Amino acid sequence: MHDRLRHFLLVIEAGTFTAAARRAHITQPALSSSIQVLEAEVGARLLHRGRQGASPTDAGLALLPHARRALAAVADGRRAVEQVVGLHVGEVRLGAGPTACTYLLPPTLAAFRRDHPAVRFFLKEAHSPVVWEGLESGELDLGIASSASVPDRPGWWTAEPWRDDELLVVEGPNGTDVDGWISFPVGSSLRALLHEHVPEARVVMELQSIAAVKGNVRAGVGRALVPRAAMLRDLADGHLVVAPGYGSLVRSLVLLHRGVDGLPRATAALREALLAPAKG
Repeated sequence: MHDRLRHFLLVIEAGTFTAAARRAHITQPALSSSIQVLEAEVGARLLHRGRQGASPTDAGLALLPHARRALAAVADGRRAVEQVVGLHVGEVRLGAGPTACTYLLPPTLAAFRRDHPAVRFFLKEAHSPVVWEGLESGELDLGIASSASVPDRPGWWTAEPWRDDELLVVEGPNGTDVDGWISFPVGSSLRALLHEHVPEARVVMELQSIAAVKGNVRAGVGRALVPRAAMLRDLADGHLVVAPGYGSLVRSLVLLHRGVDGLPRATAALREALLAPAKG
């Protein structure tokens, strides 16, 4: 069933049977046969087939997250066996948001690389929804996200407390020229917290990086809700100031994974390194 689930996901990702067959390196009739067998096994039609391509049915949508988790579990198992028999020293893949990648993770990751120089390491900067998708698909082994972004539904994940991240409203040293706000794209936890903390906020700039946000705030284009960790030097140098009247709030960041028992050795070692400061 492994290959049939993989073919099912490829069709959804590619949008057509032709493109999916090309990615799977098999013929289109072979791919169609694989999907038909899978549909017979689950007892439901999984894909709509039409001139515009292929799309999941309601049954297909129901199967989709389980298929992703099943393939991710197989990949985790294969990597765990490879590490035990010495085929690979280890590999770990971590996803986190801009604040964690830029300001919170570097000391821990640098120490981890020194302690485990042979481990292959990959860090992906992404907002919470993309981190969740990466964990679900098996692209990522660990993720760091705001606890507020944890889906309100039964899940396969484990969320362990990691850090408390204080947020401040900042503006340029000469105030702001417009009654506007600078923020991150919709879907990011900071954007959601801005609208929760300041419901009347009118976003005039939607930017991807903290550096871009800081540059425009310094210039007086608008205010921004940002992590204190990203502003320490700017506040100390007077390039930014805390805007009066807004106070501060704290978002809780969590470490996400698919359960301690299923983590390969390299991933388990990084998890311990990340959680160590919270224990100290």
